[in-house]
Amino acid sequence: MEQTPIVNSYTKGFRDGVPIALGYLSVSFTFGMMAVSLGLPVWGAVLISMTNLTSAGQFAGLSLIVSGAPMVEMALTQLIINLRYALMSLSLSQKLDKSVNTFERCLIAFGNTDEIFAVSSGQKGAVGKRYMAGLITAPYFGWALGTLIGAAASTILPASIRSALGIAIYGMFIAIIIPPAKHLKSVRIVLLFSVGLSCLFAWAPLLRSVSSGFVIIICTILAAAFGAKFFPIEEAE
Repeated sequence: MEQTPIVNSYTKGFRDGVPIALGYLSVSFTFGMMAVSLGLPVWGAVLISMTNLTSAGQFAGLSLIVSGAPMVEMALTQLIINLRYALMSLSLSQKLDKSVNTFERCLIAFGNTDEIFAVSSGQKGAVGKRYMAGLITAPYFGWALGTLIGAAASTILPASIRSALGIAIYGMFIAIIIPPAKHLKSVRIVLLFSVGLSCLFAWAPLLRSVSSGFVIIICTILAAAFGAKFFPIEEAE
């Protein structure tokens, strides 16, 4: 039986990563602009994007940094939000060629995102370190470049335009959740449940004092538990 060849071309990986990088530009532009508008220096926003490749985690962490939240709250918030990356990296590790050593796997895990995981997992056969390096390169620098452009633009754009662009992140999240919610009843119910929890923490007198970081943690855990309890996904044998 003929064995499927290993996908291990840096050029192919880079080419596959270019569309991801283009998509990251717009999101990271919003992050850079928001970071500077909240008081962070341009270099600080870029440094965050170059050391953390996580959109939701960065946006959540940004509000915690500005509010002066304790380190424990920041750590727990990032753990809950980014826990999926640990699961994706474990899955991706089974896809990597056996020649990829532990240090190289750690570097790949650093650059592993939802989109990179999807593209690499879709390859036929095992993937090598050169392919993964190429796949990660363009999105990584695209994310950092978008942050730099957004942060720099925020220092020169009028306040009215900065305010208008500030809602872009909310549009992005809406674009993520609406398509699956339209097709799956379970997603709609869990979504409404999480929205209800969030509103409860925003308006209930006793719950309004809970910090934003712990609100994210509590709502995430409760919504995930609710979905797992009432809408479990049956695994095929």
